[in-house]
Amino acid sequence: MFDNIINTNIYTMQNTLKQVDKTTLKLNGVIYKGYTLSELPPSFAFIYNEDAENFGIQSWFNYKGLTYVSK
Repeated sequence: MFDNIINTNIYTMQNTLKQVDKTTLKLNGVIYKGYTLSELPPSFAFIYNEDAENFGIQSWFNYKGLTYVSK
């Protein structure tokens, strides 16, 4: 009857979040700078510039009204 049941282990990931100052967070040892919408850097969300051969910011997260980008 129970031959078809697969035993799955559920792993929980616990993140550590520390507020360094008003616009800086430390999440799992990585420091992130928070920006409002009007303060976002010019490289935010652009993928690749062929002429300059550089990449933009492609990963971020939102938390309490600010957009956080790793430093």
